[in-house]
Formats: sequence, structure tokens, C-alpha cells
Amino acid sequence: MSIASVKQLTKVYAKAGSHVAVHALRGVSIDFTEGESVAICGHSGSGKSTMMNLLGCLDRPTSGSYFLGDIDVAHLNDDDLSDICGQRIGFVFQSFNLIPQLTILENLEVPLFYQGVAPQIRRERSLVLAEMVGLGDRGQHRPNELSGGQQQRAAIARALINDPLIILADEPTGNLDTATGDMILEVFDRLHDEGKTILIVTHEPEVAARCDRSITLRDGLVIEDTKGEAINTPATAQNDASPTEVR
Repeated sequence: MSIASVKQLTKVYAKAGSHVAVHALRGVSIDFTEGESVAICGHSGSGKSTMMNLLGCLDRPTSGSYFLGDIDVAHLNDDDLSDICGQRIGFVFQSFNLIPQLTILENLEVPLFYQGVAPQIRRERSLVLAEMVGLGDRGQHRPNELSGGQQQRAAIARALINDPLIILADEPTGNLDTATGDMILEVFDRLHDEGKTILIVTHEPEVAARCDRSITLRDGLVIEDTKGEAINTPATAQNDASPTEVR
């Protein structure tokens, strides 16, 4: 069952200070199946970050459609787009993006706060998820009192707080050492085993190899879409187009 689908998706930016059009995506069509883990790969400038921003409803396509469930989110107004983003998508960022002034439990509750969920329910859900990611004894700590791996686990718990349709992870192990990164990937493995749909932007073949499927972008186009294999490193090792062509 398709949980998300993009059809002929394009994104064109105007390069600052010039009349140059930056073609970040050039008619991409992809179907994402419920319960699969997908690595979105490519070097800097390939279009993978643009793809993540569009899939996460953080930006709008220039043309094409994006169905999240049964809703074409590409054509929603700003308020409806924000609601869909909050209800259906969970984000995990490379830099964690935890609010330093808040405790870990309070950070987990933030998405529910913006959804208008009652404080007691917010706290109950955050306690369950903190325990699930091994932070049951760290709930009252602030982010700077946790290791990088613990902060990333907190970010994963926050992404799950709304029981989203899709979890989007942008280089989730990029700021972690190898051993800690492996621990975080094991958390994603468990979530995948539980049926969660996970999309991971990565440039690391080792991360892509753990996913059901690897999609490689170059110059704003899909050049490879494989299942059960690591990304084809020779294909992605070639130079991208010039910075004025892709983002």
C-alpha cells in the first residue's frame, strides 16, 4: 500500500543576485510503501535535501503532486499544510534541534502542545516514549546534560509523539561517532520492525545498506532505485552538475 507518492515533482529556485534558475528537482516520481525503510542518497547538490524538505512539507514544489496518504499536500494552504505536517510527519534532524531551555520530557511534548493536546496526555505520551528509547531516567534533564546519542534518541522519541505516518530522518548519524551512530540505527531498525515507514537522507552506504530500498539522486533526477542493496557507490561518486544547476 502506497503511503506517499510524488509525481513529476519539480523545484526551481531563483539564484540570489542573478537571473539564473536553479533546477533542484527535475520531474521526480516515486511511490513509498507503508512500512518500508528507504534511504535517499546522493552527494551535495544532488537534490536530496530539497526532496526531504518537500516530503516534510517544509517547502512547496514548483510543479507536480505530492500525495501523503490520500491528500495532495502540494496544493494546500499554509495553515492546512502546517496541520498535516504536525499530524502525519515526524522529523529527526542531524543537529537534534532540541530546545535547550526545556527538559527532555518538555521537548518531547512540543509537537503535542502545538496540536492543542491536554497537558496530562502530553506528559503520559512523553513518559512512554522516553522509556522506549532508553531515556526513562533522563526526562528531567536538559539537552546539554545528555550525550549526543542520548539527544538523538530524544529527537527520535519526539518524532514519534504524534504517531506519524512517516518518519523523516536527515543524516541522523552525521554528528555521532561510529559506535553511537550504530546504536541510533538500531533504534530505527526496531521502529521499522514495528511497521513504521522511515525515510532517511544519507550519504553513507552503510546506512543505506540497512534500509529496504535505496533511491539515489543526481542533478535533481532519480538515477537508481534498488531494493535490498546498498547504494551503488561508483554511480554516486561522479561529480554533480555545477552549483548553478542543482541544490
